[in-house]
Amino acid sequence: MHETVSQETRETARAKIRVPTAAQMRDLGVRLAGQLRPGDLVVLTGPLGAGKTTLVQGLGEGLGVRGPVTSPTFVIARVHPSLHGGPALVHADAYRLGSRAEVDDLDLDADLDRSVTVVEWGEGLAEGLAASFLQITISRAPLADQLPLPDATDEPRAVSIVGWGDRWEAAAASALLALTGAQEVL
Repeated sequence: MHETVSQETRETARAKIRVPTAAQMRDLGVRLAGQLRPGDLVVLTGPLGAGKTTLVQGLGEGLGVRGPVTSPTFVIARVHPSLHGGPALVHADAYRLGSRAEVDDLDLDADLDRSVTVVEWGEGLAEGLAASFLQITISRAPLADQLPLPDATDEPRAVSIVGWGDRWEAAAASALLALTGAQEVL
């Protein structure tokens, strides 16, 4: 496992967008998959029901992996192999983990170089797996003049995407343009 985020790891890209529906959250995941490559780490944060797994379902679709992609809360980690020779999707959930040592025990870094690794609830625990990573935070963002929708999955969400390290400094302009292209930037 890499050391915790080092002094040299710096924020290199940032976007915040509004995602109105669960279908558009999946679409965001598909677009994000087009920017990811083997070795990429995504640390995904948000409250219960925010849309984290929905975003990862879109990633799985975009990466062309064997599914279905479901929440790994009770199994802690799942590997979804590629159906087309691309990178596998390693989907982990750190909700029940209490320390970086427990994340290290999962050996996620063993597959990191040849997979796209996504860790839900990973903030403060998983950043040390790689020198560069994407930090994505999803929060409910109902509009001030709207009542919450009856189907909470279609309440608008605010998605904050922050790139950390050299990998995202090099890819920042194209990645952020692709990710925010069809969304309302906040």
